[in-house]
Amino acid sequence: MPGIDKLPIEETFEDSPQTRSLLGVFEEDAAAISNYSQKLFQAMNRIYDAQNELSAATHLTSKLLKEYEKQRFPLCSDDEVMSSTLQHFAKVIDELSSCHAVLSTQLADAMMFPITQFKERDLREILTLKEVFQIASDDHDMAINRYSRLSKRRDNEKVKGEVMEDVYTSRKKQHQTMMHYFTALNTLQYKKKIAILEPLLGYMQAQISFFKLGSENLTQQWEDFLTNIGSSVQNVRREMDGEVDVMQQTIQDLEQASDLLYMPDPDPSQVPVNRNLTRKAGYLYRRNKTGLVSSSWERQYFFTQGGNLMGQARGHVAGGLVMDIDNCSVMAVDCEDRRFCFQITSFDGKKVVILQADSRKDCEEWIATINNISKRIYLSENPEEIAARVNQSALEAVTPSPSFQQRHESMRPTTQGRSRAARTSSVSSETASPALSLLSLDALVAPDTPIQFDIISPVSEEYAGQAKAAGQGRRTNPFGESGDTPPEESEDSILHQLFIVRFLGSMEVKNADNSDVIYETMRQILAARAIHNIFRMTESHLLVTCDCLKLIDPQTQVTRLRFPLSSVVVCSSHQENKRLFGFVLQTAEGRVDGRPVTVCYIFESNNDGEKICDSVGLAKQIAFHSEMDRKATEKKEEQDKAKEKQQEELSKQKHIEKDLEEQSRLIAASSRPAPPAPSADGQFLVLSKSQSEDSDAGPEGREKGESEA
Repeated sequence: MPGIDKLPIEETFEDSPQTRSLLGVFEEDAAAISNYSQKLFQAMNRIYDAQNELSAATHLTSKLLKEYEKQRFPLCSDDEVMSSTLQHFAKVIDELSSCHAVLSTQLADAMMFPITQFKERDLREILTLKEVFQIASDDHDMAINRYSRLSKRRDNEKVKGEVMEDVYTSRKKQHQTMMHYFTALNTLQYKKKIAILEPLLGYMQAQISFFKLGSENLTQQWEDFLTNIGSSVQNVRREMDGEVDVMQQTIQDLEQASDLLYMPDPDPSQVPVNRNLTRKAGYLYRRNKTGLVSSSWERQYFFTQGGNLMGQARGHVAGGLVMDIDNCSVMAVDCEDRRFCFQITSFDGKKVVILQADSRKDCEEWIATINNISKRIYLSENPEEIAARVNQSALEAVTPSPSFQQRHESMRPTTQGRSRAARTSSVSSETASPALSLLSLDALVAPDTPIQFDIISPVSEEYAGQAKAAGQGRRTNPFGESGDTPPEESEDSILHQLFIVRFLGSMEVKNADNSDVIYETMRQILAARAIHNIFRMTESHLLVTCDCLKLIDPQTQVTRLRFPLSSVVVCSSHQENKRLFGFVLQTAEGRVDGRPVTVCYIFESNNDGEKICDSVGLAKQIAFHSEMDRKATEKKEEQDKAKEKQQEELSKQKHIEKDLEEQSRLIAASSRPAPPAPSADGQFLVLSKSQSEDSDAGPEGREKGESEA
């Protein structure tokens, strides 16, 4: 028998569009078999009905021939020859009728029973399994959709557990149903031949048995032919039995091996992440914008083909190009409504695709695979071996320290010993710029410094000291904002520019004279992130004012970090990738050797980084002119205050001199004796001693007396 195509049971768990397309071909073949079998059944049923009718008609003919002698004809009655002849015919036809009855029974057992069983049992089983598989597939899709819409908050573990259990049950049910459905379709290819040949074999054997009474030669001729057909049928049956046993064993092995994969987010310790892949395929959710702020997620089958990322919807025959991933950049991103998301950006930055994986393991493997492809490792003879060697060498060269405690301890000036962390180095010397190739690495980057991937400000200790000096009774801001920052520090600023940025990392540097240190820091931080698959970044709003640079939480509007503008030494963007920029911050606190701490911060922006650097430069210019104006104003105010003070002193001196002159005049006036005042009748009025003293005191004495009264 020729080879029979089979559905791959091993690919049922992946459930790729290619497998679904192949399944569609088998389903079309099953439908064609069902249609053809229905027509063949109708034809054989007509034979069977005709044979029954022939047997009944033959028996009726024999009965009529026997009753011929009882008939009374008006003419030619009592014809004994005719009657005996008809009786002989009746006997022969009666025996032939018996043979036809036996033939009908043989046709019912050998011809109608196999094709009826194939039609009622096998084909109906295919239809039933198809309906069950469709229901299981729909349930699995609904469970996956519910699981993908789970919130990132951990406040409802019960709902999360129920959803994960639903995904596990539906995925297991779909996998098992699909395996049995594939087995039934594969078996159908064998049963199809048996269902066609076995009824024909029974039909011919019944006919031979019927014709054996008359033709031995014809019987012998058909027996040889039917013997060969019978042997072939037996061989097909034995082959089918062996293949069924193999498929059943495969189902058992796959059920045992796939039990861990039924969980949507498996344990990494049991199913480790493979970072050496150069090809990968699987279902992902793709984010599509439907409006200015709205978006939708579509589940598609994605696979890598050389340096291209391909996508294929379920039901499509072939996939389409999504984007070219040679020299692309990939990173994990935070989405408001989805988990396990990563972003792919083309080499020119013009196309961005955001995808969601089913699990953290799948997300990390996709990121690692696209990173390997972007390095064109797939063009080598042994891509996975080279990828493993590159990753291993990179792991030995770079050891970042994203720990808050390690970074906090490394920034303390009183610490005698630092936590040892290997300094990052270039993965490929070809990516270094010509200017950096002439400089020593130690001349730019401080030795034994860790790479910081989380947002920790080295100036936090200064604000902490100021807050502590402000008093113990002051409330602590639960959102992390500094209580010493005046609320009007940025309110009165001339410049207010807001940019969307993502923090990539920071590290301590030695040289802050030019922008080369920023380029070297960018190279080391990006290499460390790519090698260690640290792609999670925190998005913030960078507010540039004339006083400081602020990193603000876009959701809560809480200030995460504040960089005084006077501490920013250098700010520059990347020479090729304009979206990358950084600045060097020089803190006031000193290290052990007394030298100020200089840290380089690297960010990625949604727009041109040069605009942000220009904004920072403009802010520094405005701040410089504002400072000069402020000093000039303060100097003028001091001069004005000095003049006012001098005028006040002169005024006081004049007032004192005037008072002295008035006192002298009063004293002189009181020293001369006054003539007695005449009365109304021409007599003199004699004053008492107290009245005389009051008159001698003058107006001041009178006022004093009135005040005492």
